[in-house]
Amino acid sequence: MSAQELQVQEKKELSEKTEKTEAGRYYAAPTDIYETSDALFITMDMPGVQKDQIDINLENNILTVSGKIDFSNYKDLKPIYTEYNIGNFSRSFTLSSETDKDNISAKVDNGVLQLHLPKHKEAAAKKIEIQ
Repeated sequence: MSAQELQVQEKKELSEKTEKTEAGRYYAAPTDIYETSDALFITMDMPGVQKDQIDINLENNILTVSGKIDFSNYKDLKPIYTEYNIGNFSRSFTLSSETDKDNISAKVDNGVLQLHLPKHKEAAAKKIEIQ
């Protein structure tokens, strides 16, 4: 097994078709999405965002997640070195008709948001027996 070297990833500033009416930069939260036979799982890194500052909305099959940073925590900091800028996070996802939109759940722990998007029972993969 070969060793994999850690690399610093640059934050991607969000480039949306809509304009924000609030001051400050928005970044695309680094996200992992994986699928099982009965659900989709979305994991998003949102460092510095508290639970009460995360907003998750579903409208017209678009799931939008945004998180706001409390900039007052950073106002007196005089960093010697930084690898990323401080800013808010936002991402949007188009959901398929397979998603059971009434049973989506979310939890956050230490700046990592986890979304569980179950599939409709009819959409779950099933094995077909050959007779």
